[in-house]
Amino acid sequence: MAAGMYLEHYLDSIENLPFELQRNFNLMRDLDQRTEDLKGQIDSLAKEYTANARTLSSEQKLSILRQIQQSYSKCKEFGDDKVQLAMQTYEMVDKHIRRLDTDLARFEADLKEKQIESTDYDSTSSKGKKADTRQKEKKTAKTRSKVKSSDEDGSPKSAQKKVKLLQPGEFNSPSANFGNVHPSDVLDMPVDPNEPTYCLCHQVSYGEMIGCDNTDCSIEWFHFACVGLTTKPRGKWYCPRCSQDRKRK
Repeated sequence: MAAGMYLEHYLDSIENLPFELQRNFNLMRDLDQRTEDLKGQIDSLAKEYTANARTLSSEQKLSILRQIQQSYSKCKEFGDDKVQLAMQTYEMVDKHIRRLDTDLARFEADLKEKQIESTDYDSTSSKGKKADTRQKEKKTAKTRSKVKSSDEDGSPKSAQKKVKLLQPGEFNSPSANFGNVHPSDVLDMPVDPNEPTYCLCHQVSYGEMIGCDNTDCSIEWFHFACVGLTTKPRGKWYCPRCSQDRKRK
């Protein structure tokens, strides 16, 4: 329900509230006046009784006392009626306050529900975009050539090291024209936002790179400088993360 609907319904419900309150206040004012009149009568009867107590007969005294008692009973009834009116007025106002609190709670719940739906939509859209980006990155990574050069001692093919060296002009990619570049220099270079990232530094490919021999490695390719290499090592090479995992096993 829109905020305008909540407000419209609430205003309709309190349309007669001022008239009902005014009616109750007028009734209470009338009860006050009648009580004051009875108190005046009680005072007059009390004065008459005290002034003529010696001359009044027993029946007259009893009659005056009964009148005073009846007047006090009437005052009590008027007081009870006034209390009932006051409680009715309180309940009348409190009922509208509770309804307002309920409408506010429902309105806040509606807002939160809309925010959750909007967040879920944005999250779904973002996940879809990320999935598309990952697919593009995988396709781009598959198109990159993985140069395998043999070791200097002529070791078997199983011991050959994966080394990736991008030459200028390869794939017409901006990141392929960097040559031997230090990682700190990459921040100053123009980078295609769709270019996939590698290594522990999460930067694009540049310079000479080495591949981890763990087939399940999540990063796969690393810059020489980032893993402390200056030349390709002999035999199999594992990245720092995969080396730690192998030690734990």
